[in-house]
Amino acid sequence: MSFDSLLDQTKEALREVLPETIEVTDIELEGPHIVLYTKQLDAFLSGGDYLRQIAQRLRRRVLVRSDPETLMDPKEAEGAIRELIPVEAEISQLFFEPETGEVTIEAANPGAAIGRQGSVLNELKRRIGWVPTVVRTPPIPSKTVEEVRIHLRNEFDGRRSFLKKVGVRIARDRLPEKIWARTTALGGYREVGRSAHLLTTQNSKVLIDCGIDPGSDRTPYFNAPELLPLDSLDAVVVTHAHLDHVGLIPVLLKYGYTGPIYCTAPTRDLMTLMLLDAIKVTNQEARRGLYDSSHVREMVTRAIPLRWGETTDIAPDMRLTLHNAGHILGSSICHFHLGDGDYNLAYSGDIKFERSWLFNPAANRFPRLETMILESTYGGYRDVQPTRQQASDEFSQLTSKILSRGGKLIVPVFAVGRSQEVMLVLEERMREGKIPQVPVYLDGMIFEATAIHTAYPEFLNSQLRTQIFQQGDNPFLSDIFHRVDSSQMRMGILDSKEPCVVLATSGMMSGGPVMEYFKAWSSEEKNGILFVGYQADGTFGRRLQRGMNEAGFLDGSRQQYVPVRLEIATIEGFSGHSDRMQLMNYVATLDPRPQRIILNHGEESKALDLSSGIHKRFNLESRVPYNLEAIRLL
Repeated sequence: MSFDSLLDQTKEALREVLPETIEVTDIELEGPHIVLYTKQLDAFLSGGDYLRQIAQRLRRRVLVRSDPETLMDPKEAEGAIRELIPVEAEISQLFFEPETGEVTIEAANPGAAIGRQGSVLNELKRRIGWVPTVVRTPPIPSKTVEEVRIHLRNEFDGRRSFLKKVGVRIARDRLPEKIWARTTALGGYREVGRSAHLLTTQNSKVLIDCGIDPGSDRTPYFNAPELLPLDSLDAVVVTHAHLDHVGLIPVLLKYGYTGPIYCTAPTRDLMTLMLLDAIKVTNQEARRGLYDSSHVREMVTRAIPLRWGETTDIAPDMRLTLHNAGHILGSSICHFHLGDGDYNLAYSGDIKFERSWLFNPAANRFPRLETMILESTYGGYRDVQPTRQQASDEFSQLTSKILSRGGKLIVPVFAVGRSQEVMLVLEERMREGKIPQVPVYLDGMIFEATAIHTAYPEFLNSQLRTQIFQQGDNPFLSDIFHRVDSSQMRMGILDSKEPCVVLATSGMMSGGPVMEYFKAWSSEEKNGILFVGYQADGTFGRRLQRGMNEAGFLDGSRQQYVPVRLEIATIEGFSGHSDRMQLMNYVATLDPRPQRIILNHGEESKALDLSSGIHKRFNLESRVPYNLEAIRLL
């Protein structure tokens, strides 16, 4: 369908649905959405189910906003907001978004800001024209979230123009032939790292994830002919913010990709944090970077955040719905609806099919599903992890043993996900007296990543939300935690003789501040290092797990060797990945049951083992393709 045809259909739908008293002053395409502007916003929204009827006729997502002429100047609107909302609401910040006609009001007491039965917000809407949304002030301010919002406000005109172009591209005519579809493995198959998948029809091309290999810096197969030119891609879809899934997205922008990037809002903010930190680490190690901060800022401009369960057109014959993956904050299973219901497939990304301290288990119900592309990180026959409770108990025992003998404990963590879960366990067990109470130092991006978690409470599990926002008990704000915010503070910790726990990045010890603690403390037997996350082949962490007596580091032009005498331990139960049993249970409970399972994101032996198990138990077609292999779906 061309843009002109879509515009004509929209006008016809408006004539059929809206009364004459409601005037639509403008119609625009904004990315995957049709946006209607009106001077009678209240009447439009309160006059029945107009919006739903219009969307059903167009079979597209439709938004309605105030005509820009009805919007009060933001400075005047701010005065009106602070006048109408009572002081006890404790407004912390206001964010005006001209592109949507919305104003987000951060308040410590949202109920007071909303008013009884929404009375305060309704009065605000009438007076200022802007649509007010009230959110709870994050308990920990996030610099990243604030800078992303400021950047989007500054890029308003450019972003609006960009979204219009995206909308026109989505609305282009389809080829008349019967739809076909295939998926191509561009990275992350029979291996862990550099995840990249290409989904192609005769009308569209969509890339899912574009990561780096943390063990070798290998990249996906960018030179595969079906991927080029990069500007032929309709969209990039991101499952979650770990670097093995997003580490090279800025490279796509650097070398010619000009389209949108779809993900959840916390994924957008977390990958901004991760990618900027990767630039910082590269500079510190005097290595040449593959991209710079301008490409990360451009990524933020192009990101189109989606909510879980929100179905969105991303190409002429593709619709995308994101679902909870249970892995890290905002992580998503990506469900694609091809053609007019011709085919449905889902990319799992990394999933956890178990309720964790932070998240609900991965979604396993979809409207339709013919193929599932599933991770297999712990898919081996012997890959059975302890429960979260068992892992917590083992963590407490090991930590207590090391601290009681006067040692220091290093916990290499990924800034996102594992670090927050370890923090919760440490806070609970120290409060209960099951672990000696010592300082817990957070080094790297951990504190900022934790702040982003508190900015998006709707993505956390209900128990943690209740504890933080209703009971006023925020474990992340415990006095035991200390943010390492300078090299001087780090040097003081390294020289200290007192026992302590250090949570530091990177999680696979491929660089970052964790290496400083290891160099300083590895020679003493009383100290310990505890792994709580996956260590990929080729990483320093994996080599350490396998046993080494001496570690070599480049110190300027000289090679420095450090003896390895500290205690080394691994606890699997903190993993954000499902183990063999959970993966099998996930397939068993998929609703509907797919016809085909394709396995990726796992060492070759584990992927093949899981594939065999799935085939034998469920009698499903189960495949483990090689990188660069394409599978026809339809």
